[in-house]
Amino acid sequence: MRRFLLQATVYFTAFIGAASLFAQSEPSSDQSEATQGQKILDSNTSYWRFGLSIINPGQAQGIVATSPVPIECPEQTVELIQEEFGDGVKGVKVKSLKPLARQLVFKIASLQPSQGGTTALTFKISKRQISLPSDTKRFTFEPKPRGSLKKDFLGPSPFIESKDKKIIAIAEDLAKQHADKPAWNQVEAIYNWVRENVEYEFDTQIHSCLDALESGKGDCEELSSLFIAICRARDIPARAVWIPGHTYPEFYLLDENGDGHWFPCQAAGTRQFGEMNERRPVLQKGDRFKVSGQKELQRYAQPTLKCKDATAALSIEQIAEELEAVTFND
Repeated sequence: MRRFLLQATVYFTAFIGAASLFAQSEPSSDQSEATQGQKILDSNTSYWRFGLSIINPGQAQGIVATSPVPIECPEQTVELIQEEFGDGVKGVKVKSLKPLARQLVFKIASLQPSQGGTTALTFKISKRQISLPSDTKRFTFEPKPRGSLKKDFLGPSPFIESKDKKIIAIAEDLAKQHADKPAWNQVEAIYNWVRENVEYEFDTQIHSCLDALESGKGDCEELSSLFIAICRARDIPARAVWIPGHTYPEFYLLDENGDGHWFPCQAAGTRQFGEMNERRPVLQKGDRFKVSGQKELQRYAQPTLKCKDATAALSIEQIAEELEAVTFND
């Protein structure tokens, strides 16, 4: 995943209400997601700081800024332990975004030249490793995905063209080749195909899964997108998971009791299918977010800065850094 430097957009925006941090914000977790299908092992603890530094060369008014912060999910718990506010920051809150994301949101009435500074939250993250299920044959496809499964995790998303005829043709061909195999192995065949047909190559620009298909090259963004697109073309719910500096996909299957489970896999990097040994915190799950101020669906809820009026362009730098645990020991 790439790190972006974002310039401020100068236009009018409204900010509705101020709320106590976390006071009215529901955790962005899968409320319907059971965890019995996964082996979730002992957790490790780390401390992370997330937020924004605002660089302001002139006078500015009516600023609203956002930055992603970690979510609650079956493999992760999040505890806020420290707050840090820049010049003039007010109205701080954490806002939930569908399907699964959270944003730090704050406003600043006005800034004088050279004012700005850093607004950030520090979290204690308990992250658990997901191990491969002992019996994968008991999982089956969801025959009729409904609700959020259908709305958020089956259709096309930015850079994920699951309805394209090339993607559909690959999905149908793989389905025919592996029709006699259990559902788990059919999804694994998609995973294997992507890794065998797209060579890893880092790029500072994001490309669509069709670009990766044509060039035969891509990094974690494109490899994940292609896996997700082929799964969705097979009516298998799939989604992207975002962590600092990286992304990987998850796919959805049912157990023998009809309960649904999301399983991770590492599209780029060391092979991990149906398991995940990754200590970096989960920021978002999904790949088609409706973000305030943006007309089009967004691939992920990246940092934003909006300004009613400014004499010079503001800029922001995202903060996503791991801290030494000793700093927070009693």
